[in-house]
Amino acid sequence: MTAAVFLVFVVTLFIGVPIAIAVGSSALMASIVNPVFPANANFVFRGMITALDTYVLLAVPMFILSGVIMARGGISQKLFDFFAYFVGKKTAGLPIAVIITCLFYGAISGSGPATVAAVGSMSIPLLVRLGYDRDFVTSMVAVAGGLGVIIPPSIPFIIYGLSSNVSVGSLFIAGVIPGLLIGFFLMIYAYWYCKKHGEDKEKLFANCDELRSQGFIGLLKSSFFALLTPVIVLGGIYGGVVTPTEAADISVIYALFVSMFVYRTFKLSDIPDALRETAKTAAPVMLVVATATVFGRVLTMMQTPQFVAELIVDNFSSKIVVLLIVNLFLLFVGMIMDTTPAILILTPIFLPIMAGLGVDPIHFGVIMVVNLAIGFVTPPIGVNLFVASSMTKIPILRIAKHAVPFIIAFLLALVFITFIPELSLALI
Repeated sequence: MTAAVFLVFVVTLFIGVPIAIAVGSSALMASIVNPVFPANANFVFRGMITALDTYVLLAVPMFILSGVIMARGGISQKLFDFFAYFVGKKTAGLPIAVIITCLFYGAISGSGPATVAAVGSMSIPLLVRLGYDRDFVTSMVAVAGGLGVIIPPSIPFIIYGLSSNVSVGSLFIAGVIPGLLIGFFLMIYAYWYCKKHGEDKEKLFANCDELRSQGFIGLLKSSFFALLTPVIVLGGIYGGVVTPTEAADISVIYALFVSMFVYRTFKLSDIPDALRETAKTAAPVMLVVATATVFGRVLTMMQTPQFVAELIVDNFSSKIVVLLIVNLFLLFVGMIMDTTPAILILTPIFLPIMAGLGVDPIHFGVIMVVNLAIGFVTPPIGVNLFVASSMTKIPILRIAKHAVPFIIAFLLALVFITFIPELSLALI
């Protein structure tokens, strides 16, 4: 029966069936193969409704809406200008400013593709105009956009918290240092690249001088409310003032206030379009959450997690080896499956194994999300690659090829995150 379920899952994915339908069909297959099995159609549909009836899950569409409003309000431009002011004349200054902007914007949107779209649409044309190679810049933004799901607030962390019954607030805190570490490794490669290939200093200095003509106080006034966004959202969560869901609601109100009344880049007439864009983004996520949650319950009823745990534990006794195997498996899954269903399906399978090895569930959540974040820039799924390609018209495989050094930097950071749990747990 288990074999039949996974066969349907693999075949439906292979032929291009939408992930939610593929997962739902696989969940139904168990009762088709064995009519006595309790997970029938009624069980599946009731389970889908129950899966969505969760308070924590409300944070997902609200953070998406907040990100949409801020993207349309040009918040990413304000952030980039502020960071470029300080490092614009340094070697690799502007590429590093782009990576820092992705870190900050990730603390606003909680989404990798949204970070790529918002930061890339603004920074790629600018950096190309200033003499940087278009392929290098595009691949850098595509990979750095993955920081959007690691730096809190992170939608994948919300999904993992829902699946593992771990505090979402604790997961958010745990993602701070790993996100900064990954950003640092990406900056190191950007610096090395620019040092090797050189930069058009004349254009860079002219751009920086134009930016500095505003004066620091003027730039700070312009960027202040954009910089304050993650402080308000994350400060409320870390300070215990609001829950992650309440923080998501606050982020929407704050985004509207800043975009409409401070920067005046967002109008009342733009709200319907923002809501439509949010619905188009959030609805597929919610459908996947519903079907994948039921699929996870079906796997548990078939004792699949116990089987996989016994298989791994019986064949591998070393904690280091098990962690390496799990990492490799998650990297592979990230290449072929979207983050949300991967987390919902694999968390019940791997969490008991990690618990048996003494791995903290919060630490494992960070490991899982970082692995799957790399999947944003690895074909064939590679959502960030599609977003970057749609903006620049560069073929996806070409972007992926130039992204390899950045991915290696990402992987090096992953090794540190996996085997030094204090990086994830130090702030908790």
